[in-house]
Amino acid sequence: MKLYYTPGACSLSPHIALLEAGLPYDLVKVDLRAKKLENGDDFLKVNPKGQVPVLVLDSGELITEGPVIVQRIADQAKDKHLAPERDSTERYKLLEWLNFITTELHKNLGPLFSPVLADDAKAFFKDRAMGKFKYLENQLGGHDYLMGSQFTVADGYLFTMLMWATDRLGFDLSGLPNLVAYKARVAARPKVKEAMTKEGLLKAA
Repeated sequence: MKLYYTPGACSLSPHIALLEAGLPYDLVKVDLRAKKLENGDDFLKVNPKGQVPVLVLDSGELITEGPVIVQRIADQAKDKHLAPERDSTERYKLLEWLNFITTELHKNLGPLFSPVLADDAKAFFKDRAMGKFKYLENQLGGHDYLMGSQFTVADGYLFTMLMWATDRLGFDLSGLPNLVAYKARVAARPKVKEAMTKEGLLKAA
């Protein structure tokens, strides 16, 4: 498999999933602003959406949406329990979390990176995102991970959004102790550290 990624972008989520799954893969770095690959090729020829992540399967099939990509990865490594069994009640709970993260967090945090968005508009999106983080604070009470005691692909996605919020966008989550502890718990996982090191987000030990 091949993962097209940009360091620290939402492609960090499937990168974590691939490492947690123990699946072989190649990394291809993308300059999202220029829409170019490292070798100068046009990224839009790979993904006309112009976005990462893109996962290319060994069959040559392309998958381009993060929540779908991570489920495909999980289903190729069922022994790692990164997603519940298909059609199970728990699988639909995972889908609920993935949809919450992509629509309520990802799409509210994304505009905050815009250099042309007005400050009052940024304040609106930040306030909305904080409301979602407060919801998560309550949901994580007494749980190690979103689905309970088992790490799943939803946790890799939420962790990526928390990295955006705290490390890049200046969110103060200190008043949300469950969420702060959760972020630290996920960050301490060896495969999460490996993904971040490979993307240049952490210095190699």
